[in-house]
Amino acid sequence: MRYARLTPGHGFKPANSFLYYLQRLIVSPPLRGVCVRLLRQWVRLRQGDSGGLPASSRLFATLSADGYVALGLLLDRGQCEDIYRHFEDRIMTDRHNARRQFTIGRVPPETRLAEYSLRDIVACPHIIELANSELLLALAERYIGCKPTISQLGVRWSFPIPEGRSDLQTFHRDSEDWRYFKVLVYLTDVGDDAGPHVYVRGTHLTRAPLRLQLQSDTEISGMYGADKLITATGPRGFGFAVDTAGVHKGASPTGSRRLMLQIQYSLFPSYAYLYQPEPYRGSQQLDPYINRLIVA
Repeated sequence: MRYARLTPGHGFKPANSFLYYLQRLIVSPPLRGVCVRLLRQWVRLRQGDSGGLPASSRLFATLSADGYVALGLLLDRGQCEDIYRHFEDRIMTDRHNARRQFTIGRVPPETRLAEYSLRDIVACPHIIELANSELLLALAERYIGCKPTISQLGVRWSFPIPEGRSDLQTFHRDSEDWRYFKVLVYLTDVGDDAGPHVYVRGTHLTRAPLRLQLQSDTEISGMYGADKLITATGPRGFGFAVDTAGVHKGASPTGSRRLMLQIQYSLFPSYAYLYQPEPYRGSQQLDPYINRLIVA
């Protein structure tokens, strides 16, 4: 079962709509900082923490300063192959046309982006275990400042299409929650022709516009300079953490297709989503608070 991104008037509860737009409307970094400190203290009082897992000071410092930090190989080649085989016969949905569904062996030629269901992701080997690994949970707790929430879990294909691009393939900012970041893991080898993630270093610390907007490559180069761009390439299994409140895009693949896992850690649920948790049949003991939106 998938969880859907919502817009007002499309299953959006009024309370969720208010909470979502409240955090979007407060764009001043100092004011957002005050709100985040108050809110994460509230979570600490209610939930405690994860027991003081030791987060790497270097990873935390780099993510805090740059908005991006490489995490190295989070999955080995065998684990990536297990994941690929799991999804080989699973149905994915075209991100731009929910009526089009297909397997990796029958992708329509006009498909740019396609995603698997949450049900199939939760049932996949290694993914829930990675999202709950000591390394990632410790980094999430330190960066967010309290026990985190896994608020989004996705596996997405990007395919090379000669013309045009998706909004996700154009420079933009996200506005998912008061405080959050994503861990992205390549499940196929990603070079310059396979749609690598591109991030503008340090922009997570800058004031976002009140109305989120798309920006061209030329605009970004003129505003920040080429030296600010981080292009994340790497072999299958390579992962990195990124605060997508900063300016970023997934480049359009020009040669090879890309399969990528996305794990989002946040202070609260992202109120832009309708959550429908799925059963987990693995053996790992999961924190029910951290996983409550994803795992039933």
